[in-house]
Amino acid sequence: MMRSAQTAALALALVAATGTAAFAQATATPPATAPAGAAAPAGAADPVLVTVNGTPIRASDLALAAEDIGPNIPPQLQGEQRLEYIASYLTDLTLLAQAAAAEKLDQTPQFQQRMAYARTKALVDLLLTEAAKKAVTAEAKRATYEEFVKQRKPETEVRARHILVDDETKAKEIAKKAKAGEDFAKLAKENSKDSSEDGGDLGYFTKEQMVPEFAEAAFKLDKGQISDPVKTQFGWHVIKVEDKRETPVPTFEQVQDEIDRFLVQKSQAELVTKLRAEGKVEKTSVPAKPATPGTPAAPAPAKP
Repeated sequence: MMRSAQTAALALALVAATGTAAFAQATATPPATAPAGAAAPAGAADPVLVTVNGTPIRASDLALAAEDIGPNIPPQLQGEQRLEYIASYLTDLTLLAQAAAAEKLDQTPQFQQRMAYARTKALVDLLLTEAAKKAVTAEAKRATYEEFVKQRKPETEVRARHILVDDETKAKEIAKKAKAGEDFAKLAKENSKDSSEDGGDLGYFTKEQMVPEFAEAAFKLDKGQISDPVKTQFGWHVIKVEDKRETPVPTFEQVQDEIDRFLVQKSQAELVTKLRAEGKVEKTSVPAKPATPGTPAAPAPAKP
């Protein structure tokens, strides 16, 4: 949803008051010693961007808000416009929170319950972030990669071209021409319904990546051989195998991001499993309809 004209005006006023440099600092990478998600210390590294009825909004607040609402920001807003949007959102948020406090809503049971829930979530986020940081080390990443290479089973790949047509008679004619020595890529460009612009080139693939009938025919051929017509759900294929090889082992750099994700998920899952095993959890009956937040659960009906 796009911001209202009033909100946009607030953002523009904010830019005029603080300047571009201050906004640029809002997305600066925090010091390496600071835990992820932690607010930067007050001062030059964390400037006040705007003050709302005496309440300062700092660059670190923008960073937290960006993490919170980032997926909902219109994608066409980039750079300074994106920062303006977030600052405007925080300004409105602060004004509304101040109005709620003026009505003493911060003293209600509903507020206290929501605060307790928010505190629990924030602590969990920080704990899981710390667990991930400890798990994703250079040593752990390299050991995970070496274990992957050790357990990896060699797999054959085929590089093939194909010509796809609708009927068997035409497929037979094309197969005859190809086996007689006519240029296969040229035949594909002239006749194939698929990959014709690439001369029918499908690149390298494993057996599991193709429909069974096609895969069986392709993997029986030797390099340079051409198949008889093969029927699949897509039509009739004539296949030429260009090359066969063992699937190359990906380099560490190629799978580094996947290793990071694996280590993060593994460390967090292990932490949850450990705490479940060590914790004392007593389950009671679950109500058919959850109570409204901040209100006591309904009493159990009296026994007759």
